[in-house]
Amino acid sequence: MEAWLESLLTLLALPKFGLSTVFVVAFISATLLPLGSEPVVFGLVKLNPELFWPAVLVATAGNTLGGAVSWWMGYGAELAVERVRHKPVEHRVLGWLERFGPKACLMAWLPVVGDPLCAVAGWLKLPFWPCVGYMAIGKFARYLTMTAALLWAMPGQVQP
Repeated sequence: MEAWLESLLTLLALPKFGLSTVFVVAFISATLLPLGSEPVVFGLVKLNPELFWPAVLVATAGNTLGGAVSWWMGYGAELAVERVRHKPVEHRVLGWLERFGPKACLMAWLPVVGDPLCAVAGWLKLPFWPCVGYMAIGKFARYLTMTAALLWAMPGQVQP
């Protein structure tokens, strides 16, 4: 088991397989699993500044696809527990999401609430492709802002 884990970590090591690592971590972090992908994007860009735009775009793609998986999970969950009664607070949140529709998925970039928001959008059967489009816009803005801000806050080249 340890040898398998070591070989997996070697395979995903930065920067040799950096963009694939960014994609996998961004994808997993967009599901309901608690994982942050920004440090991975920042680490790759810090080691390879020429990969700024590819890293931001790959992270956006992975995170958006993970959000789409969350949407489908929410859709399936809604079908499975359709008879569950909601509390008044849940009614307000669901009403807010129904009022804003797919545009609410712009908030998918938010920590803690963003990923469950994608699942709730699926639960409410909001239109899939518009939701994915708004997720992508929000997630792209997050990666662009976070990576640029971290590079600005921590200037300097990494010495090999």
